[in-house]
Amino acid sequence: MKVDLAMNVISAGNTSKARTAVLAAAAAIVATAAPYSFAGGSTPQAARSGQKPTVVLVHGTNLDASSWNGVISRLQADGYPVVAVANPLRGLAYDSAYTASVLRSISGPIILAGHSYGTSVANEVALGNSNVKAIVSVAGFLPVKGETTGGLVAKYPGSTLGSTLQKVPYPMPGGGTGTELYVKQDLFPQQFAQDVPLNDTRILAAGQRPVDAKFGDGVFTGAAWSKIPAYDVVTVQDHNIPVAVQRWMVKRAKATAVELNSSHVAPVSHPGEVTDLIERAATEQVSGAPAGHMASTGQSYTTITGWVAAAMTAVGTGLVVVLRRRRRCS
Repeated sequence: MKVDLAMNVISAGNTSKARTAVLAAAAAIVATAAPYSFAGGSTPQAARSGQKPTVVLVHGTNLDASSWNGVISRLQADGYPVVAVANPLRGLAYDSAYTASVLRSISGPIILAGHSYGTSVANEVALGNSNVKAIVSVAGFLPVKGETTGGLVAKYPGSTLGSTLQKVPYPMPGGGTGTELYVKQDLFPQQFAQDVPLNDTRILAAGQRPVDAKFGDGVFTGAAWSKIPAYDVVTVQDHNIPVAVQRWMVKRAKATAVELNSSHVAPVSHPGEVTDLIERAATEQVSGAPAGHMASTGQSYTTITGWVAAAMTAVGTGLVVVLRRRRRCS
């Protein structure tokens, strides 16, 4: 052992050589331990795999998956696998069951992002899927058990959506008639997307997917944000979900949030900023190196530090003893 070597040199040589040997031995001990020490309290057990999580996007009412196109193109360019779910818009229970079936086909970690009512669906799905590592709400909802989408919208005044809706009957699969809600096309641009070029909003209005009129009555079964990290894009110029409601939910959930001077359709009007927050969630919750682990030896930082200190103390003590003996003999 390095300590024994140093002591032999001390016994045989002069004081100068002894000191040099001790210092060399101490340096060797520290060098041996160096791979196990770490700065900031942790050393990753393994390097990052480089594998990115799948980003699953859930659209809201009166839109379809194409409302995510600007976000999808950016995520794909950055190497993320992406799935944009075709949300059925038939009601919270059915929409959640359908979306959950899509997620079961995806292996590995998932970042689940929803827009508007799509966040209501995402909340329910995240509660039953351990692969979901973070939930991202875009102009949407961060609920708790027992609340409803409609009830949250009405918590603070400011939504003008109700006055823009057109009711259209449709046949139910099991018989009978249901009611779908469209946003009147001439009112769609100002209600949904006042910061999007008019020609583009007219296309959105023409291709909108209606939602069942009872969509807002579904009762939430839990709060995904209490189990996994939540991120939120707050849309300050939103005419559908009042900004006061969004801010209140963010504060309650302690979500990581950004505010955009945006209309309700932030994925369309601000795809870059929305993508940035999704990728931040992916980086912080999935792609980052694991913390709090030592190298594969399993030794703790405290144990190694103690061993080094003890060895160096032994060397120093030996030096003192030898020097005292040499003084007696001289």
